[in-house]
Amino acid sequence: MGRKFSFEVNRTSSASPEALLEREADGPRWAEWGKPLIVQARWKRQGADEPAGVGAVREVGLWPVLIREETVEYEPGRRHVYTFFGANPIKDYRAEVVVTPTDGGGTHLRWTGSFTEPVRGSGPALAALLERVIRLFSGKLVKAAETGR
Repeated sequence: MGRKFSFEVNRTSSASPEALLEREADGPRWAEWGKPLIVQARWKRQGADEPAGVGAVREVGLWPVLIREETVEYEPGRRHVYTFFGANPIKDYRAEVVVTPTDGGGTHLRWTGSFTEPVRGSGPALAALLERVIRLFSGKLVKAAETGR
């Protein structure tokens, strides 16, 4: 069995927790704020109780490379946990986005991820790459929520 790796990205925002998580959890909205990496975004399947809820599967990317992510836990305005859905080269990937109000107004955003190294020795490089990608997306998410996009 491969080794486990993880990463964590933290940001602060003047936007509300709801504004941040609403954009992050909503599959189709990724195309609004995730460019240039995310040009296409849609629901493959909506959640049982609400579109972004448990069981929802979003597809994001640029055809023919679309990543499918399934919501496994969802607390509106507070927390979103997702995994990769279907065939994927990254084993056991699990990400969690948590938004927490700050004392002075605004929000603390914590986006973490973990996975099992798919090929021996690939873990450190893959963790660094995923952290860079999430750092990029979290910055775009914060900017979109703060500007109302």
